[in-house]
Amino acid sequence: MKTLVSAARPLLQDLASTILFLLLFALTHDVMLSVALALALAIGQIGWQLIQRKKIDALQWVSLVVVISSGTTTLITRDPMFVMLKPSAIYLLVGLAMLRRGWMERYLPPIARETVPDLASGFGYAWAGLMFFSAALNLWAALTLGIVAWGTLMSAWGIASKFALFFVQYGVMKFIGRRRYRARLAPA
Repeated sequence: MKTLVSAARPLLQDLASTILFLLLFALTHDVMLSVALALALAIGQIGWQLIQRKKIDALQWVSLVVVISSGTTTLITRDPMFVMLKPSAIYLLVGLAMLRRGWMERYLPPIARETVPDLASGFGYAWAGLMFFSAALNLWAALTLGIVAWGTLMSAWGIASKFALFFVQYGVMKFIGRRRYRARLAPA
């Protein structure tokens, strides 16, 4: 269980501002409040990492730029369409970044890097595919649904799809990793 929580932590941190936006919007239906607080959290997370002198991954910078630009534009124009389209831009950019081989190493414990690097690479491409599908789904939803229906659909899809792929990946990598590890020990 400890390794599961450790593996999920970076995913939760990367999704924190999105989750906050979606939760606040679901509770308040106030787009401006939800955008402002999610924007503050996204900036605060990067600021905290800078203060601690931690490396900030390229995906985090891309996400921050899109969050700031769409969030600020939404607050200035008071038009929620910018926030509704923002996930498509983020999903597309993140999906493109995920096409780079080895991007997932940051999320893996050392034992997984040793025993299942090929699976990590394959799942990296699966994550990219999920991002591209999510970008298309969000674009459709933003252009055809009202803000409440869009928020409900994308909240459910955004969180459920990522956690579903995460758990599938975790289970497959753990199962195959253990088999490979035991096979390496068997001849000894």
